[in-house]
Amino acid sequence: MYQQYFGLSDPPFSITPDPRFVYLSERHEDALAHLRYGLTQGGGGGFVQLTGEVGTGKTTLCRCLLEDLPDHARAALILNPRLDPLELLWSICEELKVSIHGARASSKKLIDRLNRYLLKAHGEGLTVVLIIDEAQNLSPDALEQVRLLTNLETPTQKLLQIILLGQPELRDLLRRPDLRQLSQRITARYHLTPLAADETRAYVEHRLRVAGAVEPLFNGAGYRALHRYSDGIPRLINILAERSLIAAYARGSRRAGAALVRQAADEVLDQGHAPARWRYWPGLAAAALMLATLATGWYFRPAPPAAPRVVEQLSIAPDPGPAPATPVPGGDFQQAWDQLMDLHGHTAEPRAGSSCPQAMAPGVHCSQGRASLALLQTLGRPVIVEVSTGETRYGVVQVSESGVTLHAAEGPRQISRSALERVWEGRYWDVWSVPAYVPDTLREGDRGPGVLWIKAAAARAQPAYGASVDDPYFGPALRTWALEYQRSSGLTEDGLIGRDTLQRLSRLAPLADTGAG
Repeated sequence: MYQQYFGLSDPPFSITPDPRFVYLSERHEDALAHLRYGLTQGGGGGFVQLTGEVGTGKTTLCRCLLEDLPDHARAALILNPRLDPLELLWSICEELKVSIHGARASSKKLIDRLNRYLLKAHGEGLTVVLIIDEAQNLSPDALEQVRLLTNLETPTQKLLQIILLGQPELRDLLRRPDLRQLSQRITARYHLTPLAADETRAYVEHRLRVAGAVEPLFNGAGYRALHRYSDGIPRLINILAERSLIAAYARGSRRAGAALVRQAADEVLDQGHAPARWRYWPGLAAAALMLATLATGWYFRPAPPAAPRVVEQLSIAPDPGPAPATPVPGGDFQQAWDQLMDLHGHTAEPRAGSSCPQAMAPGVHCSQGRASLALLQTLGRPVIVEVSTGETRYGVVQVSESGVTLHAAEGPRQISRSALERVWEGRYWDVWSVPAYVPDTLREGDRGPGVLWIKAAAARAQPAYGASVDDPYFGPALRTWALEYQRSSGLTEDGLIGRDTLQRLSRLAPLADTGAG
């Protein structure tokens, strides 16, 4: 049907896994690296945990891992973890081709046979890994049985590496007090987030290329609408993209735009599932209009006067025409960067395009990436955000609980949080400072003045922090605090104090007499 119309050799958006169509974003590459760590370095006995929302690609990454399995590795994959502890042992043994004849009724006999298999595999230089998908469905008793399997070991090596894949509920499950022994054995955690706007476009274009497309099948507004309505979740992108192309075929159009994507979303997504930020109401439209008229530092195209239609023009209209003949001054990245430097009192030039400088003053750092309004509020300082209302512009904002301060050319103005959300898809740049003597990464066992600064920040973040702030040693108590702080902040839980953690901590300790900034 629509495949022939668009000259496609295969269906590009099938939700069934096909290795040819796999697209790995930067965060998917990071997640896959964590899984490979569990396979190659997990012999220390820790679990590897990968979580993510439904449809973000966890199972696809698992298949990538298994397809690239080294010759010396053996894997047991459990896809249906709704099992009691005994059934779980049966499944593991069956996956590893361990005979359960005569042992089905006895956990001890099954574990003994599994232990003999693992010892033999170890003696042959083999690595054995247990991968449990949808692990949030494991019962507490089954999880405890999994933990006990890590007791199968030699004097120097754990015999079984374990990887848990699951939805965000898995993180909540492992925070239960009765599962703290298992949680403490997790040595690597990674939470897989949805695709950003540019990644959504790259994902769609990759699948279309593999399917044989020789020209773009979505226009710019269509790509933006795909991202808005799917929230960057690959499975929803597939559903909406296919439905949009079917609609384009039915209308005889060679490209799908925002209107067709919106129509597809109306047809296939429940109202309760539709992304909250794209539900229309008059107050939000008025907020978007206020942002468009007040943010004089950004190039915003005039919107039609009728408030309900303003939302459509700002969010899902087809690609706009030429810019106004006399645009409002400002709005490019260099201007926003210069303004941010003035606000922070630093001097540095960004790299070509819109990237952080290669070097800044000692102790001064630049981070860029994707964020939420909650993160910007946590940072509590001016940052650059990228906005789009048909063309990409940049502005400097500072987010608080009550609203957003827009640092426009003629001075700061207040706008609503929802107004910013309407035109911001999450990309930001942050300049932050720590003392020049704080290294980029601190880990358990380190000692020095940088550790003292971290402990002072920890005490400010959590007054009940119990470790001595006068001892310049990174001990177990500080690592425990770091893990909890990372967990509550949505950071990768590795117990290290790296750049992402330092960025959050940079507002928690004074910078006087530190030599930074």
